[in-house]
Amino acid sequence: MNRREFITLLGGAAAACPLAARAQQTGKLLTIGFLGGGTPASQRTWAAAFVQRLRELGWSEGRTVAVEYRWGEGRTESYAEIAAEFVRLKVDIVLAAGTEPALAAKQATSVIPIVFSTAGDPVGTGLVASLARPGGNVTGLSNLGSNLAAKRLQLLREVFPNFSRLAVMVNAGYSGGVTEMGEIDAAVRTLGIAVVPLMIRRTEDFSPAFEVLKNRAEALYVVGDPLMNLNRMRINTFALIARLPTMFPQREYVEAAGLMSYGPNFPDLNRRAAEYVDKILRGAKPGDLPVEQPTKFDLVINLVTAKALGLEIPPTLLARADEVIE
Repeated sequence: MNRREFITLLGGAAAACPLAARAQQTGKLLTIGFLGGGTPASQRTWAAAFVQRLRELGWSEGRTVAVEYRWGEGRTESYAEIAAEFVRLKVDIVLAAGTEPALAAKQATSVIPIVFSTAGDPVGTGLVASLARPGGNVTGLSNLGSNLAAKRLQLLREVFPNFSRLAVMVNAGYSGGVTEMGEIDAAVRTLGIAVVPLMIRRTEDFSPAFEVLKNRAEALYVVGDPLMNLNRMRINTFALIARLPTMFPQREYVEAAGLMSYGPNFPDLNRRAAEYVDKILRGAKPGDLPVEQPTKFDLVINLVTAKALGLEIPPTLLARADEVIE
């Protein structure tokens, strides 16, 4: 065996060695780079669920693993900067909480394992080759559920049967928004609803969008992403003043005075993301771990907001709700 072959063999052996074993040999803590799309406040429950599940799996933050938290605050340009920083820091694995953070991480490294806790369309955006066999260094969980847009519109119709004009607010820079807009367009055609699209790129765009919307819609559907989540109070304040029933993708919006939300349970997705991280740290290859779909979906209704809008929520719908805010 010549010297080059020997070095190559050593490199392959090191790569095959589980990260946990290598850390034990060197005495260094394994480091997880947590790339949050929002802020510590907006994704607090996500991070807490992730760390709690890690602890249950035997990883103690500060003792057996270190977590470097970084927050993109809904700004796409920040994700690339944070991903590049993680590469410089030589983190052992990246947890990307969102589609755009995951894409930024993938563009920054093809070596460091990446787990996404939520992604709207992993195949369509190029994060993975397929759901069954992701390939490469990326895997995780998709928050893309079957016919979610149609289900949300049906729920709105149960509360407000006669609305025919729907405003759809979406971040123009959110890749998953394209997929969801397609689902919305397909659903409204069967329901006879006209759509007023509101394209947002930054926080400063919300006020002009609200001005454009005045008297043009009877309900508001928000396509969720970190930018929308950060501005949920602003969105709901306008909707209440304009007396618009609202539909959102997750409970945080409803806790901030939105009317309804229906979608995957995001803390649960982050708990399951911790299980991917655990497997990879113990030797699994990201490309061999299939991308999983949501298994828990939540319907949350805010009765205080319903009363403020003069809406009567059908008892059958309240009975199906996972949470009712009174």
